[in-house]
Amino acid sequence: MTQQVPQVPPTETVLTGVRNFRDVGGLPTTDGRRTAFGRLYRSGHLAHATAEDAAFLAGLGLHTVFDFRNSADHLLDGYDIELDGVRNVSIPLTDPADGAEFWRLVRDGSTEQLRSILAGDQGSERMIRMYRSTILDRTAEHSRVLHALADDSVPALMHCAAGKDRAGLSIAVTLLAVGVEPEAIEEDYLKSNDLHRRYKVKRADTSEAGMSSEVMELLNPLFGAESAYLAAAFAAIEENWGTTDRYLAEGLKVSPETRQRLRERLLDQG
Repeated sequence: MTQQVPQVPPTETVLTGVRNFRDVGGLPTTDGRRTAFGRLYRSGHLAHATAEDAAFLAGLGLHTVFDFRNSADHLLDGYDIELDGVRNVSIPLTDPADGAEFWRLVRDGSTEQLRSILAGDQGSERMIRMYRSTILDRTAEHSRVLHALADDSVPALMHCAAGKDRAGLSIAVTLLAVGVEPEAIEEDYLKSNDLHRRYKVKRADTSEAGMSSEVMELLNPLFGAESAYLAAAFAAIEENWGTTDRYLAEGLKVSPETRQRLRERLLDQG
């Protein structure tokens, strides 16, 4: 019998033009295993990757890059760079028409306009609604991702714009499917708050007033990772399906055999 070599986490790499990149390895499952390193990665978009970033990403041996952005995101930030031999799969998890005026104000609105849409708990409440609706309304998309991973798409990189919300939820759903402990999923999710990971806020007014501490405080709920957001997603699963197993089986149409293939592809062999 071949002895298993203990996995050592790779040194974290901070890319120049790609925010929030990380390997989703080393997370514990409820049955004592861990996610394997080098199988699943997450990040912000790849549109601004430098040549050095591209060389690093090419060296990961990626099979598939999942891009969860929509057409409005592509207009704002651009399309991903091409990586030789890597399949790019676009699975928008939001409609560009949804909240278009809201996000226009986020980018272009005055401080007074931002107060009108974000003061108090409005920003957090909006994010909670978005997390819940992504779970409830995007079952077909999440099903597609899980079946692709089970079939032939590993190693894979999942990203949206910031690598926090849409990618964060898709990573969370994937980790739930292979039995990762919810607390570990949350811990990985909250890493998006690290200063070197956070999405750079884009504002038309880059003056001191346009980027004031009040404006940044108003915008923070939109660009931060909050435990309450992920908890809302998990609550939506429980309220609508009762258990994670039923969510996966009935909501995402993922069979026990597919879940087993996912575990074989994404977990260590211990």
